[in-house]
Amino acid sequence: MSLPHAILTALLERPSSGLELTRRFDRSIGYFWSATHQQIYRELGRLEAEGYIRTLPAEQPARGQKKSYEVLPAGRAELARWTAASQDPKPQRDVLLLRLRAAAVVGTAGIEADLRRHLELHRRQLAEYEEIQRRDFPPGKDAPEDRLRHLVLRAGIDLETFWTRWLGHALEEFGEPPGPSAS
Repeated sequence: MSLPHAILTALLERPSSGLELTRRFDRSIGYFWSATHQQIYRELGRLEAEGYIRTLPAEQPARGQKKSYEVLPAGRAELARWTAASQDPKPQRDVLLLRLRAAAVVGTAGIEADLRRHLELHRRQLAEYEEIQRRDFPPGKDAPEDRLRHLVLRAGIDLETFWTRWLGHALEEFGEPPGPSAS
C-alpha cells in the first residue's frame, strides 16, 4: 500500500502532472520506492476516485493538455495517518544472496563475475548518492524537512556502503581482491 503514499508525498511537495510525477520518481523517490509510469498513472486515477487528490483546473481549455494533480485534505489526512502508524520491517529478500546459497550446493560458475558486476553497480549508485549529498545538502541546510530528506539519502549512502564492503568481502572469498574503487 505504499505507492499511493509515495505519490501523495510527492504531490504534497509539489503539485504535478503525471509525467512530471514519473520524472520526479525517477530522480528521487524511485531510488527507494520504484514504480512504472503505468503504475503511477493507474494510482493517480484511484487516488482521485477516493477523493485524496484532484485534477487542477486547466489554465486554458485545450485538447490533450496534461492534467496536473494536487492533494486534497483527505489525502493529507491519509498520509498523516499512514506516517504515524507503526509497521514491522519486511524480511530481506535478495536474489543474489539466494544464488550464493544455491552456489554452495551446485557450484559457483558465473557467480564471481556477477559479484563484480554488482560491486560496480553499487559503487556507481554510491557515487551518485554522494554527489546528490554534495549538491543538495551543503553545510547549514538544516531546516527540519531538509534534515528528514537528508536522513533518507543517508540511508541510501549507508546501504550502498554496506553492499560495496560486503561484495568486496565476498570476492575475497574467491581468492581475488575486488579491484579498485570507482568512488
